[in-house]
Amino acid sequence: MFALQSPYSMFRFICIFFITSICFSQTSVEKAETFIAQKQYTKAQSEILKFLEKNPNHTEALELLGDAYGYQKKWDKAIKQYEKLKETFPNNANYHYKYGGALGMKAKEISKLKALGFISDIKSSFLKAADLDSNHLETRWALVELYVSLPGIIGGSFTKALEYADELEKLSKVDGYLAKGYIYEYDDEPELAEKYYRLAIKIGGSVTCYEKLTNFYENQNQPEKAIGSLEEGQRRLQRNAMHYQIGKVCADYNIQLEKGEKCIKAYLSNHSAKDGVPKEWAYYRLAQIYKHKNKKSEALRWIDKAIEGLPELNVFRQERRVIETL
Repeated sequence: MFALQSPYSMFRFICIFFITSICFSQTSVEKAETFIAQKQYTKAQSEILKFLEKNPNHTEALELLGDAYGYQKKWDKAIKQYEKLKETFPNNANYHYKYGGALGMKAKEISKLKALGFISDIKSSFLKAADLDSNHLETRWALVELYVSLPGIIGGSFTKALEYADELEKLSKVDGYLAKGYIYEYDDEPELAEKYYRLAIKIGGSVTCYEKLTNFYENQNQPEKAIGSLEEGQRRLQRNAMHYQIGKVCADYNIQLEKGEKCIKAYLSNHSAKDGVPKEWAYYRLAQIYKHKNKKSEALRWIDKAIEGLPELNVFRQERRVIETL
């Protein structure tokens, strides 16, 4: 026969069971977060779904599931998760922001006519998030981009965009300057755009700041200035990724080819996963540079290395066909 457990023993059993459940949930959530950090989104999705079978209202897990869907561009499923969260927690700015963001990404993938039906919900979600949290940077960036990208007839407004850029500037001068650079670039005021991108570099000087200025110069068809901006950034930040960006501009515009070749080779010599761009793209840029130099055999050697590493990319094969005509 089984002996009756004392009240203390039963209490200890309940405590152990409760603690074990908490540890299990923490482990599942942490696993999912790790999978997302490693860009293994399907694994994160699977981990969370299993956990939610027993814990259907776990807030953090529901948000992570929405994130996992979003990273996979499963916008309808992401929208469903964020909608559930914003309705359960109507005063949480981040849930309104994520809901609006998922709606916005879905709108980009459908016809312009159908997308019109999403605009009101997108805007109201972002505005609600901004009202709920006066320090929410991402929401203000989203509103800047929304007001800039929409035609005036359906709610676009550079004036409104600048108002939210001003709010950003109060929270973060760098973000405010970058937002104003973006707005003025979009509004075809290049001198003001350059001014604010330069101010962002002066205050922040991050890789992002230099990338924004470089992209601006490329959009203005000023590759020499783009290279100068990247060289300044490389001297200041010592980032290997900038070697690739310099080489890319040189290859794309057929300028300063010696510098481009040197930078791409430096990128390859110092390459690591944190640089972001796979080696095969550097091989492709070298092939472009040698093509411009009319060095056919060298160009073919490097484009073949690119194709060998990433055979599914058609752009590499197209470049090879061009090189073969030299």
